[in-house]
Amino acid sequence: MNYKSNRNIVYSCKYHIVFCPKYRRKILVGDVDKRLKQIILNLAAEMNVEIIEMETDINHIHILADIDPQFGVNSFVKRIKGASSRALRSEFPFLKSSLPTLWTNSYFVSTVGGVNLEIVKAYIENQQTSQRPGEQAKWERFLNEQTNS
Repeated sequence: MNYKSNRNIVYSCKYHIVFCPKYRRKILVGDVDKRLKQIILNLAAEMNVEIIEMETDINHIHILADIDPQFGVNSFVKRIKGASSRALRSEFPFLKSSLPTLWTNSYFVSTVGGVNLEIVKAYIENQQTSQRPGEQAKWERFLNEQTNS
């Protein structure tokens, strides 16, 4: 287990975060996808947040991040959603005309322990292919093998 520290705390706080565009619109493709990831990586570096894994599907994004508990996961999510919405809507005008706001107000977050970390990381890495029927069966077998061993 790798631990980080700030002036007051030694920690290992890994979170699986998922959020989606308003109305689950299928907009996270091509240049929008690439730019979103770039924005998140830049903001994470500024906030001293480690992005362990990140991948999009066409209508949502998964992020596995190690976040300082004093800063908090909510602050991180609010900042990346706000900054990415402003940047993407200015760089891609079609997003302004098709959506009143880029992101929904809600998001999913779950803590990830050391044992489950590799499973969650693999799930996020395979996000774009896991929706294909052949890949789904393979993924289910992988999860069953991991949980049974």
